[in-house]
Amino acid sequence: MTSTPCTARTSAKPSAQMAAPAVQLRQMTQFMLRQGKRSWWMVILLWMSAIAPAFASLDFRVAIEQDVSQVKVGSSTPAVLKDIATGQEVGTVPAMNAVVAEARNGRVAFSQKQVGALWIEPSDGGYVFIGDDWYRGRVLVVPTTYALYQRQTSGNSVFDVGDTTRWQVYHGLSDESAETRAAVDSTTNLVVTYNGQLINAVFHACSGGHTLNSEDVWSGALPYLRGVQDYDLTVQQALANCQPRSTPITAQQLRDAIPGIGRILGLRAEQGRNGRISQVTVTGESGQKVLTGVQLRTALKLRAVPVRIEVSQTGEVAAASNPPIVPTEFVFLDEGGFGHGVGMSQWGAWGMAQMGQNFQQILLHYYTGVQLSQLEVQ
Repeated sequence: MTSTPCTARTSAKPSAQMAAPAVQLRQMTQFMLRQGKRSWWMVILLWMSAIAPAFASLDFRVAIEQDVSQVKVGSSTPAVLKDIATGQEVGTVPAMNAVVAEARNGRVAFSQKQVGALWIEPSDGGYVFIGDDWYRGRVLVVPTTYALYQRQTSGNSVFDVGDTTRWQVYHGLSDESAETRAAVDSTTNLVVTYNGQLINAVFHACSGGHTLNSEDVWSGALPYLRGVQDYDLTVQQALANCQPRSTPITAQQLRDAIPGIGRILGLRAEQGRNGRISQVTVTGESGQKVLTGVQLRTALKLRAVPVRIEVSQTGEVAAASNPPIVPTEFVFLDEGGFGHGVGMSQWGAWGMAQMGQNFQQILLHYYTGVQLSQLEVQ
């Protein structure tokens, strides 16, 4: 049996704009046939309203899972199943029951039926569950090849954010509390802007006492992403992760993380304006590679960009005569922090909240020169 990648996503309110025209589904099928693939996977997306009912047409799309061959979706209330191409009802699911959707031959198969893409819409404000987790909103199951086609033709990604640490970890209702719901409700329609434009509100776990300028980590200097004092080290729970540390990395681990250069012979690091390593040149028997500090952190899965690298152990290379001495272990030292260090510090924001600062004061501290504005949907 073959399977096709599918995507599930949710929205708080059904919208006629979400129904793809039949011609698009025909084009989708033609596109998939051109791929000539026999084995596929699924991606599960969650769609929900990001703002108040007055703006319910603005959907927020969260990727929940990737690389699965089928998904179990249900609802706390009776749910309606609809074909996205026609908007017609193609089935129902009783309350506290589920439908198993799987990708098959470029379509979504369920209950002995097949459609190009499938909405699962709970009634009366019910919750949906995807796998073992509960969420707000509704679910759309779409073949990934369809998502790729739409992205190819429209230039738009099929989702806005994911549920991993790359964006913000999200586990649905199980992670909600009365406090977080109240915070969401009290900030409805509020966005952070700079000169009337939405900002790229990046964040990280903690900085180790001071955040960084955007150009210290990335190529562009943004006026609202300026380094400021952080309050992460005032939080007892954050100290273990946010204080300075040293991380030993063997030459073999470095070689595995930076393939193509062979046995490690040496390493030269350059520091940037902020004291962290801006660039490192790694020399091996088969050549050299140059990485930025951020690339080095990513490759070695370090918690922060280091400020210094020291050789902690050396050894001889087996050779006929005069064996050279090469490093066998390095120590990567940082000034603390967890993440890229730009924008809002999550533990620092927690520390400011414990000192009595409200969300406006926290945002205006970590994002320089910004304003809180009411969102207007055109």
